[in-house]
Amino acid sequence: MDTKQKTENYRQSAQRDRILEVLKTTNSHPTADWLYSQLKSEFPKLSPGTIYRNLGILQEMGKVKKIQYGSTFDRFEANLSDHYHLICESCNSITDINLPACKDILNKAEELSDFSINYHQIEFYGICISCRRAS
Repeated sequence: MDTKQKTENYRQSAQRDRILEVLKTTNSHPTADWLYSQLKSEFPKLSPGTIYRNLGILQEMGKVKKIQYGSTFDRFEANLSDHYHLICESCNSITDINLPACKDILNKAEELSDFSINYHQIEFYGICISCRRAS
């Protein structure tokens, strides 16, 4: 099913539109709880379940990505370009790094395996500058 068909399966929602807008305007790769806290005053009847449901729909529509890196909480982003992340092992912040995605690694991995590879993820772990300054 292509993105247009996926989009047509859902009625437009002001809450979903705002969730996407907030994700597009932040670089913090927020959790669903953070999004809820940002939007609950704007939508008094908003519930955490509504946030999770709409994030799932936005993922299905291909408008947001879930970042899964082993944290207790899933993080989300609207940056759909191929890119990598810096993850702080102290505060768990996630930052995009301006490093071009390495397409050669896909080809090499396919050569060394029997996989047909669609994409890859690379995260860099360390301590961010804020945490280093604080210690």
